[in-house]
Amino acid sequence: MQFLKGLFWFLLAVLIVVFAFANWTTVPIHLWGGLIADVNLPLLLLVMFLLGLLPTWLYHHAVRWRLRNRMVAMDRTITELRAAAMAPSAPVENAAPIGPAAEPAAMPPGAA
Repeated sequence: MQFLKGLFWFLLAVLIVVFAFANWTTVPIHLWGGLIADVNLPLLLLVMFLLGLLPTWLYHHAVRWRLRNRMVAMDRTITELRAAAMAPSAPVENAAPIGPAAEPAAMPPGAA
């Protein structure tokens, strides 16, 4: 599979180089103030591609950073909750009994 991936990237690079040599022409770009810049078409396409890719790349890394921080916080919370669940609890001495002992004892019918 690694070979096929390498072959794909090699063929893509060859296609880009062939495209660049076939379209190696200068393109005039009209800038502000009457300035005209002559730029090669492949270079212009590369710069425009990178300008379009940059915001998406920054957004992707910001989302990954935020999710990684959330995951670390959740792992920390899970670790703390597991430690609290595993810790032995100390008996409470002054607590009222729970269950049948908590109910008042019934008096026999003839007493009092």
